[in-house]
Amino acid sequence: MAYSLQGATGAWEIVVGLEIHAQVVSESKLFSGASATYGGEPNAHVSFVDAGFPGMLPVINRECVAQAVRTGLGLKAHINLVSRFDRKNYFYADLPNGYQISQFAHPVVGTGVVEIELGDGTIKEIGITRLHLEQDAGKSMHDQHAAKSVIDLNRAGVALMEIVSEADIRSPEEAGAYLRKIRQIVRYLGTCDGNMEEGSMRADVNVSVRKTGEAYRTRCEIKNVNSVRFVMHAVEAEALRQIEVYESGGSVTQETRLYDPARGETRSMRSKEDAHDYRYFPEPDLLPLVLDEAWVAALKEKLPELPDEKRARFRDDYGITFYDAGVLVAEQATADFYEQVAKGRDAKLAANWVTGDFFAALNRSGNTIETSPISADGLGELLDLITDKTINGRIAKDVFEAMLETGDRARKIVADRGLTQVTDTGAIEAAVDAVIAANPDKVAEYKSGKDKLFGFFVGQVMKAMAGKSNPAIVNELMKAKLG
Repeated sequence: MAYSLQGATGAWEIVVGLEIHAQVVSESKLFSGASATYGGEPNAHVSFVDAGFPGMLPVINRECVAQAVRTGLGLKAHINLVSRFDRKNYFYADLPNGYQISQFAHPVVGTGVVEIELGDGTIKEIGITRLHLEQDAGKSMHDQHAAKSVIDLNRAGVALMEIVSEADIRSPEEAGAYLRKIRQIVRYLGTCDGNMEEGSMRADVNVSVRKTGEAYRTRCEIKNVNSVRFVMHAVEAEALRQIEVYESGGSVTQETRLYDPARGETRSMRSKEDAHDYRYFPEPDLLPLVLDEAWVAALKEKLPELPDEKRARFRDDYGITFYDAGVLVAEQATADFYEQVAKGRDAKLAANWVTGDFFAALNRSGNTIETSPISADGLGELLDLITDKTINGRIAKDVFEAMLETGDRARKIVADRGLTQVTDTGAIEAAVDAVIAANPDKVAEYKSGKDKLFGFFVGQVMKAMAGKSNPAIVNELMKAKLG
């Protein structure tokens, strides 16, 4: 069922397009040799080119172009072998040249498509309009001095990929799913770290509303939204605002707005500029960017396995559910960890442990895959002990917790604590007999038809044997004795 918002005049459809700004992973900036590393002392990573000194000429960074092409290939988009840089003219204190070098009419990457998955399992395609390269601006800070603003140009000139979607998004959920998918793809490719908290990825959100079947109405752009959750909230807040404007008899003005997460609302920032306001013209200091087809083909050949393909392979090769495969491929590190654990083992058991106890332990401790006290090899060893019946599933959970606490290997913990599973049929049978003898009333109830009591008997045996008895043998013997 299509998503809609209800107003006084009935249902309204949301129309959304996202412009995602993804900082390119590279050692130096787009047009200078200054470091592109995040952080550092203010204005420590600034060249004469970044600072806009007279006579300084930009020189294109080959690796930044390669990263843009890799991203385009990952988005299944058309790579333009000839593209061009333009000057986008506007004045702001953190833009030393008074213009931004960007791509407008002739981007390096053209149309593509991304598949997103929604909560109900629905797969939807979102079109990509283009991906273009541009340089970032610096950072203005207005809270460092009582009467002055200060400028940090460390970010000025850092390479950005602007990934522009078609207006195919129709709900906050779809907007969130799309942003997560783009983030996942660029992280797999290694072209952007996707760190939204540090500003490495941020989104401009274009929102309009309409009645079903209508042409597009006026859109507003919410600038620099820096989390998936805030993007989703901004879409709904702005849509509701526009519906209220229309239903009160007003009209929506095209403008740029900001999202205030504390109030859950958008507020006006400035009137929305059109392309002619920026006076675009070809960048005179840069030749057109001409790519060799063989070079592009070589980049394509070396692309890593991307999330959608990896998910399908996990499902097919390991026999796990499509849902579990999706969870496991969400991050490259998680997928690699799982494959190490599953190699040569029961892949479904490995998936259950990684997505269950292991993920829960990471969440509790605040650890990541990289900082986990349990390695993939260590978890695999624990699964080996379950498979060869050295320990049962109940004891395995205790061993796992001990591994977290001590950092010891599973075999050492089992040996040191005497946790080896009891498979001696005689010992188990004695425990079964003892439990049956101690509970004649429960035996009578079970034989009168209360089948659920079977679990009680098994539990008593496991308790008597400190959880170390083989559950399969306990079940088999108990059924025989009670039957």
